[in-house]
Amino acid sequence: MLLVKNKLDLYPMKVCIAEKPSVARDIAYIIGAKSRKDGYFEGNGYQVTWTFGHLCTLKTPDDYKAEWKRWDMAFLPMLPEKFGIKLIGNKGVKKQFGIIKKLVNSATEVINCGDAGQEGELIQRWVLLHAKCRKPVKRLWISSLTPEAIRAGFQQLKDARAYDHLYDAGRSRAIGDWLLGMNATRLFTLKYGGYKQVLSIGRVQTPTLAMIVKRHHTIQNFKPQTYWELHTIYREVKFASDKSKFDKKEDGQKWLEQVKGQPFTILSVTAKKGRETPPRLFDLTSLQIQANKQLGMSADNTLKTIQSLYEKKLVTYPRVDTTYLPDDMYPKISGIMQKLNGYEQFTQPLLQKPIRKTSKIFNNKKVTDHHAILPTGVAPKSLNNYEQKLYDIITRRFIAAFYPDCIVNNTTVIGEAGGVKFKVTGKQILEPGWRVLYPQKKKKGADNSNTNQTGNKNTDKNKSKEQTPLPAFKKGENGPHQPELLEKQTQPPKNYSEATLLRAMETAGKTVDDEELRDLMKANGIGRPSTRANIIETLFKRRYIQRIKKAIIPTQTGIDLIGTIQNDLLKSAELTGQWEQKLRSIEQNKYNADVFIGEMKTMVNTIVEEVIHSKLKARISATPTDGKSREGKFAKGKSGHVASKKVRKTNISKSNLTDSKSTKKLSTGKQDKVQAGQVSCPKCNKGIILKGKKAYGCSKYAGGCNFIVPFIFHGKKISDNQVLKLITRGKTQKLKGFTLNDKKVDGYIWRQEDGSLKLVIEDKENNSPNLKTKKPIAKKAAAPMPLCPKCKTGRILKGNTAYGCTRWQSGCDFRFSFEKIYQQANGRKLTKDLVLSIISH
Repeated sequence: MLLVKNKLDLYPMKVCIAEKPSVARDIAYIIGAKSRKDGYFEGNGYQVTWTFGHLCTLKTPDDYKAEWKRWDMAFLPMLPEKFGIKLIGNKGVKKQFGIIKKLVNSATEVINCGDAGQEGELIQRWVLLHAKCRKPVKRLWISSLTPEAIRAGFQQLKDARAYDHLYDAGRSRAIGDWLLGMNATRLFTLKYGGYKQVLSIGRVQTPTLAMIVKRHHTIQNFKPQTYWELHTIYREVKFASDKSKFDKKEDGQKWLEQVKGQPFTILSVTAKKGRETPPRLFDLTSLQIQANKQLGMSADNTLKTIQSLYEKKLVTYPRVDTTYLPDDMYPKISGIMQKLNGYEQFTQPLLQKPIRKTSKIFNNKKVTDHHAILPTGVAPKSLNNYEQKLYDIITRRFIAAFYPDCIVNNTTVIGEAGGVKFKVTGKQILEPGWRVLYPQKKKKGADNSNTNQTGNKNTDKNKSKEQTPLPAFKKGENGPHQPELLEKQTQPPKNYSEATLLRAMETAGKTVDDEELRDLMKANGIGRPSTRANIIETLFKRRYIQRIKKAIIPTQTGIDLIGTIQNDLLKSAELTGQWEQKLRSIEQNKYNADVFIGEMKTMVNTIVEEVIHSKLKARISATPTDGKSREGKFAKGKSGHVASKKVRKTNISKSNLTDSKSTKKLSTGKQDKVQAGQVSCPKCNKGIILKGKKAYGCSKYAGGCNFIVPFIFHGKKISDNQVLKLITRGKTQKLKGFTLNDKKVDGYIWRQEDGSLKLVIEDKENNSPNLKTKKPIAKKAAAPMPLCPKCKTGRILKGNTAYGCTRWQSGCDFRFSFEKIYQQANGRKLTKDLVLSIISH
């Protein structure tokens, strides 16, 4: 009798492993594996299977030692001699891994088709390692998923061993994060954590948080200095005195008197032509920065959106940290431009002559595994709003990079009055060059980042000069003018936005405007382009930071956590940048992975000893999002940031239900505490209430709003609950223990129309407040919620994880989860109108 072999043994098969099903499907189609099986495609001598991202992970502490399962300082530090991996505990993962292992063991050759980067290499290597693969392995390395790129990649497969150092770097990064995260998180939680409060510490997230906290303290402690500047207006143009800032008004007044009544004479008019080179191509970080400034997209949403564009074959590999192209890309540029439908008005002038080639675009030395982000030329179809806008940003930048320089006329005019010289400068665009792709738009309420669509910084003053050139001044002309002495104040640095935080992470906290210098500092940045968005998201989820409009500020928990960390190794962006440099050196075979891991173990051991013996006493509690310490709130902002520990629970915070025409907080139920950044100022209606050292106050203080609520009023400490009532309702309830004329009295605190506070003593005879002031401003009641879309009888009701119907006890099962609302919002700001619109439809 003949023995029938397993079907997989009958034919020699090459097994391809992609990182996700959609990529596997694209690869399978190109190489002819068109027969769909359970967990893989087959055909033409190939079997194409896939992972779901990470199938394997590093083992947990209790996998090494049973006692390490307990959170106990006696067991710290946890330093395994050798690190192992295991499957993620998920049925779907286990099933797919079983399919992969079976295919690999029966294969003649394995082709690693994972994401062409450090993380992709780590994912696939761990799967092959856990499957005990003993077959020869090749590596597919491509920069786009177009059919042409996939075919070319299969013709140029490399031995997987050529990427061993890339794997070493990824593994070292994962082990370093495990060592610090597992040990430091347990250490600080046990030492300083409040009730059920886990204090998460990370190799990159903690120094990032430290940068945000440091900026916050700088702003809080900033003391504005008043100074004066001398200006004059001649022919409707403002000239500035060449005198320095005056620290004393009297000094400036002397010069003002000297020029008053004196004619203004033009001494010189100098015009010089200048060039503005096109903006650089995008790497991931610069694209995230531009999308945040131009579209208000978070770094995480930008990464997800461009990943979608990549998988739709519209752009090249996005997780890159270079803005350059290799020389061999030059012949392909015109072909890409010819395919860009809808951009012919910009591409045709370029295609009529040889494409421009400069060292600012093409530089082999600045390109390693992947080049800058480019459109592929594939026609976009079925894109959502953000995908379309992001694709347009990338495509315009690509075309602009090959356009001629913008030619400008820089004019400097010097004038004089009473022996005092004045100067003004202006710019006029003579030849727009690459700027034709970025027409100037006049908008109301322009972004205060002062950055146009190209990403080049311009002050508002410079913007206006580009649009309105200086009049034709002539040397020797003179006439009357209007001198003035302007009082100004020094300004603190701005809070980080997501864009400026990404840039700070890229340069390890150093402020660098020069692009060449930034390129040199990228090697010492903290995190990688592909991980920085996730780091920021993690800080939101841990409630260490929060967003107020575009500003990112630390919560009290975040501030307290950084305050307890004494060791600079944990919170220094510069030192963390040095670790990143070592990881890059491992990738380049210039540093030993075992040495790096040994250094991390030594550092962890040092930190554990320091914290255990520290005499610092502190207890850090969670920062509540609405007065209640619970998980699952969306942080305020354009994109939701879900907070969670063990269970991903999704609630929409009250701060998100804001009227689109006002920043005032709507009444959505009982509120226990005033949460900094979630309540509008009742006086100016523009700022938001922030918590200071001695009082709550308005964020528009520097702009003139002096509304404050002190922590102690007439000798009585005011609770957060009473502060909230005072701000939102105009008065507190009856309180005991005020001190007035050395006597203890009972009464109410009333907020008057001018924002000032007044103690109103209760009239015991009438048992009512003795009011000698106008009534506080009454807050309008919120409009009733709409009818339930299912039963048409009850009204919509907001619960902890979903919206439901008020008649749920009578049998109406209408339910609309917050998670579903967040998904359908697709990054839009969660206003009350938007939420109700989503629910109703």
